[in-house]
Amino acid sequence: MDSIQALNWEDLKKLAPKEINYAEGPTNSQATRRLFGQPENKIRVTLYRDNHAWCPYCQKVWLWLEWKKIPYQIKKVTMRCYGNKEEWYLRKVPSGMLPAVEIDNHLITESDRILLELEKAYGPLGLPLEDPKSLKLRNLERQLFRSWCNWLCYPALIPLQEQKAKQNFHTFARKMEAEIISTSGPWLDNSLNDITIPGSTDVIFIPYVERMNASLAYYKGLNLRKEHPQIDQWFKALEKLEVYRGTQGDFHTHAHDLPPQMGGCWKNKSSTQKLFSSSIDNGNGLDNQETSWIDQEKTSIVKPKIVALGRVLKHRNRLLDLNPIGSKDFDQPLRAALTFMVLEKPCLPNKGTALGLRYLRDRISVPRDMPLLAARELRKALETTAYNDGLEEGPPISTRNRFDQDPKPFRNI
Repeated sequence: MDSIQALNWEDLKKLAPKEINYAEGPTNSQATRRLFGQPENKIRVTLYRDNHAWCPYCQKVWLWLEWKKIPYQIKKVTMRCYGNKEEWYLRKVPSGMLPAVEIDNHLITESDRILLELEKAYGPLGLPLEDPKSLKLRNLERQLFRSWCNWLCYPALIPLQEQKAKQNFHTFARKMEAEIISTSGPWLDNSLNDITIPGSTDVIFIPYVERMNASLAYYKGLNLRKEHPQIDQWFKALEKLEVYRGTQGDFHTHAHDLPPQMGGCWKNKSSTQKLFSSSIDNGNGLDNQETSWIDQEKTSIVKPKIVALGRVLKHRNRLLDLNPIGSKDFDQPLRAALTFMVLEKPCLPNKGTALGLRYLRDRISVPRDMPLLAARELRKALETTAYNDGLEEGPPISTRNRFDQDPKPFRNI
């Protein structure tokens, strides 16, 4: 098939979706307030969370507020791994700890304490957090967390150490499955009248089990959902819910945001690990291992490709300015990738631009920038366009910090 010319920016704008009202509708990372049909004067809660939606403890509080439909405003703060903490926030919270919440101007930090205070103010989401069953499950979440950390974050000096750490993780993953089975599924807490919504103990498990799924695929070659079918069913139930999908990260984002947060993640260098990490890095992702949402998205009014187009157009000037090959040289290849993505026709980039395309491919952040499937479409388009130029990679992603993701250039857009 013959290559077509890249669309100009005005023609691309004609294909983009209309800007939505982020204060209402589906859960999203772009909102600065959430109202759930209520007037702004009903807002009593302010959530301080990280700019990138990478923080698992912020995600926990975020999910709870969304499922309870509590009006709240959001103020975004820089995590230390991708920039300097704002002085205004350090004056409010000297430790810099995230998340923080203000309820009627009363400041609370530490996610579980926050949830307990929210529960006092607004009632529980399912079982109260200090119910004996909830306490048992919260303890299990910490055991599962520690087993994951021991496997992921400590190098194995001999194969036996790797195998023991793996077995220990599976032991606690099976305990989580047993708890799901005991409730007849799909949740750990099925006590709500609306059984489509999980309870608070599920909310506490979600952030780190999501990150386990991503990181163990990338660094250990583990297909968590295949190895643990009850956890797979739990994920599938979550992925039917707009609230969860609005906060969900993807494998690429988590694989590369975790090392600076965790102090390092170690690959086992198995053939499966290499295959999985390559597929994640080149933009293809891991299909249903990553999300079961694919078939549902085919029926969406606004397709993931168009969502991705809209998000790039919103930030295109900053993306052009920050690209390592320079704004002028990156303009045509970026338009070529977007043209290929939305028209599904070959569109060749200018020569010598693969590095710039792959730089952007590697720095799409989910859900900060766009939903998971939109990011997958954009990464594929950037990689296909880059491949038509050559094999040159962009600068590698640091495992010590993510200063390449400094949010300052994208504020107030």
